[in-house]
Amino acid sequence: MREQRVAPSILAADFARLGEQVRAVMDAGARVIHVDVMDGHFVPPISIGALIVQALRDRVHAAGGVLDVHLMVERPERRIEDFVAAGADSISVHWEATPNVHYALKAVRDAGLRAGLAINPATPPEAVAGLADAYDHLLCMTVNPGWGGQPYIETSTAKVARLRELLPEGMPLEVDGGIDASTAGECAAAGATLFVAGSSIFGQDDPGAAYRDLAGAVGAA
Repeated sequence: MREQRVAPSILAADFARLGEQVRAVMDAGARVIHVDVMDGHFVPPISIGALIVQALRDRVHAAGGVLDVHLMVERPERRIEDFVAAGADSISVHWEATPNVHYALKAVRDAGLRAGLAINPATPPEAVAGLADAYDHLLCMTVNPGWGGQPYIETSTAKVARLRELLPEGMPLEVDGGIDASTAGECAAAGATLFVAGSSIFGQDDPGAAYRDLAGAVGAA
């Protein structure tokens, strides 16, 4: 995840053809598969859980990929064990979702996974500085969490640039929400390195071709 990468988000996939669509983007070069988990509390919608990670684990790992789990749930520290057992490779928890964010990040690392800290659009970049030693990558929401297909929040580009100034050199900076070839290019110029894309990949007729187009736009592997 330290390489420049596009991470297709299965939130936008056709779940009747989930395995087929994940295979298509991995055949096209994807190596980070993003899994958005929503609980109906931290965000209004309910999405998917650890069973989906378990179902995809062998397919993704056999192709040399990783499962990047984004917990948009209240008290994420209570859910980490389930996703570790299911086969996640990285888990991101929200700064806003728990009073025990340091504990949650430590639990992810103690399980041998990469720990990500996620922040909402309204959370200022400076909020993450005090935890810089506790996580392995930073996920910046570029839309409000909870719904796919939202337009990119234009002020996010400046926020990404400020985060890049604050983060340790070389730390992956992930952007999530409204990411397409145009907005991904903006974020890349601002310092983002990992680009979560749902509708702009799985919402297209050919997800593999859409992945290649987006990866080409940001010079990703």
